[in-house]
Amino acid sequence: MTTDKALTYTSYLRIGELLDLQSPRSVEPEHDELLFIVIHQVYELWFKQLLHEAVRLQRTLGEGDARAALHTLTRMRSILKTVVAQVDILETMTPLSFAGFRGRLESASGFQSAQFREWEAVLGRRDPSMLEPHPAGPARDRIEAAMSRPSLYDSFLGFAGVPPGQDPVPALTRIYAEDALVAMVCERMVDLDEGVQEWRYRHVKMVERTIGAKTGTGGSTGADYLRKTLFRPAFPALWEVRARF
Repeated sequence: MTTDKALTYTSYLRIGELLDLQSPRSVEPEHDELLFIVIHQVYELWFKQLLHEAVRLQRTLGEGDARAALHTLTRMRSILKTVVAQVDILETMTPLSFAGFRGRLESASGFQSAQFREWEAVLGRRDPSMLEPHPAGPARDRIEAAMSRPSLYDSFLGFAGVPPGQDPVPALTRIYAEDALVAMVCERMVDLDEGVQEWRYRHVKMVERTIGAKTGTGGSTGADYLRKTLFRPAFPALWEVRARF
């Protein structure tokens, strides 16, 4: 006879532990600090899911399975739309309310999100400075591992039949003209790239609305630093090919 309790919604999702993870630092908690914490914890959960989906996407691209890749890309696009939409909620926080607890964040900053850096590496960014905010440990190891593996863009080019080192645009031009299914994968990859760029833009505007031109809490130049990340496509050939038609 087992003494284990029956699995419930609460125990399966570990709701008690989940709801204990929000710890405002204000002595008398500022009303909006809870919102700030919840939104950023949710971002990290979505980053975790995007990384999980990216593993499957690279596998299906490697297998040449266009339909499975389309399904995964569609899900990833939907996640990014949700991530962007969450900025609307964060922007209900006024500059004054954020100033009420910002000082208690000390050096903590989204700039230090290891999962987002890993996501950038998966997309193809190979910048050693990405590692600087992360001390030796599992988080840094994951970023370094992602930087050492073929990127999602590499996997896509292999799927599209582009030999390493060759200009991918001619091959992509042929695909759009001759292979409707693979062309759909190309378009969903563009959706993914556009979704990341949209997230970056909304993030910049949110920071500008909240702290203006102030220095970021992690020591970055705040909105000025974020502006430099705008309009840098992860999959450049998929944008360049549009000028060929």
